[in-house]
Parts: sequence; C-alpha cells; structure tokens
Amino acid sequence: MDQAIPGTVLFDGAQARKGYALNKMCFSFNSAENRTEFQRDEDAYCRKYGLNAAQRDAIRRRHVLDLIAAGGNIYYLAKFAGIFGLGVQDVGAQQTGMSVADFKTMLVEKGR
Repeated sequence: MDQAIPGTVLFDGAQARKGYALNKMCFSFNSAENRTEFQRDEDAYCRKYGLNAAQRDAIRRRHVLDLIAAGGNIYYLAKFAGIFGLGVQDVGAQQTGMSVADFKTMLVEKGR
C-alpha cells in the first residue's frame, strides 16, 4: 500500500506483474464471446488465464478492492464489473465502504 495515501494500493511495476493474468483475463471481456464463456464457467475461465487462488476467490465474491490488491488495474477491472451491470459508482461505493445510494448522494453533495 502507498503510505502517502493510507489504504491506497499503488499500481506500480510489482502490482502489474502480480496482476498480469487477472488484467489479461479482464481485457478479454472486450469480446462478447469471451464474456459468455466466462459466465458459463467462471472458475474454468479464471484457470484458463492462470489466476491464482486469491484472485479467483475475489472474482467469485465480486470484491473489487481485493482484486486491486491482487494486482488488478481498475481500467481492466471495469470490463469485469460491466459483465454484472456494475458501473463506476458501484465500484466507488465499494472502495469507500458506502452503499451505492450513499455514494451517489455524497457525489451530488460535493457537486460532482
């Protein structure tokens, strides 16, 4: 974690190497065919890309923070989240520990 911003995982070279398989898999979701294959058997698809046990567990739980900690890059993870109809506000809510409704209210109150 980056000590400059407590709780923030810095996506650096080490994280990129750690998350290479995960990010490669998420990039594959640009193809509708691949999204369908993933939805048919998620764990088999994860194994096909060589995800480790922690990454596969975070995928099963749809836990974006754990995926980031496992080397996931938010731009690639957005492809994964999109399969389940999750948008940036859903991810932001998860990152802040808020409900989606509370997160949206907070954004409106802050004028964003």
